[in-house]
Amino acid sequence: QVQLIESGGGLVQAGGSLRLSCAASGRTFSRNAMGWFRQAPGQERQFVAAITWSVTYYVDSVKGRFTISRDNAKNTVYLQMNSLKPEDTALYYCAAYMGSSWNGPPDYWGQGIQVTVSS
Repeated sequence: QVQLIESGGGLVQAGGSLRLSCAASGRTFSRNAMGWFRQAPGQERQFVAAITWSVTYYVDSVKGRFTISRDNAKNTVYLQMNSLKPEDTALYYCAAYMGSSWNGPPDYWGQGIQVTVSS
């Protein structure tokens, strides 16, 4: 059974940093696309970032501030978030795909982790 376990969320002041981690178990995702989504209260879940074998993708609002990376030996993907803004406050979800492309809905989801940025 595939599980994606997020960690590293919390409360931070505007301008601060957090690093989210997503540890996968149940199968190896080293050749699969993985990503991060977020959902703020009253809003739809939105794409934040994704990583394939060697390419990264970001929503415009986080470019230059967030960095997605992966450690295939640990079957883990990270989201380094710098210069955080109150509008980054959301429940962040890790996602994994069966294939190498991140197009379309993910095949697996984490349970979500809260990130709150105070002004």
